[in-house]
Amino acid sequence: MEPVSPGTNRSGILSRQQTGAGYELQARRLLEGAGLTFIAANVRFRVGEIDLIMRDGETWVFVEVRYRRNDRFGGAAASVTRSKQQKLLKAAALWLNGRQSSLESARCRFDVVAITGARTDWLSDAFTAE
Repeated sequence: MEPVSPGTNRSGILSRQQTGAGYELQARRLLEGAGLTFIAANVRFRVGEIDLIMRDGETWVFVEVRYRRNDRFGGAAASVTRSKQQKLLKAAALWLNGRQSSLESARCRFDVVAITGARTDWLSDAFTAE
């Protein structure tokens, strides 16, 4: 019998985690190409996860990467609900707190890289803490 490589199911299809990691890498390359500096990826807290943390000059950029195969149900950007935004805000607050900073004192923004099919949209400053 042929061995199954790690991260794939028996049919050879990539796992959900591998697929997500590929789109996060695509988003990271897009942002780095625009001059942002990579800091961290997949930062997890009990309240939520931050897909990418980047720097844009003096500004911390917390990035949510979303992928949807098509826009039948509104596309990738529409999938960043208010609930998801709140989780990202809480996670960013905890991450900044670990660096003796806060959402109120640090220059930061929340971006979304929305990938719908073959289309990629970078939504800079997509939402705020207010």
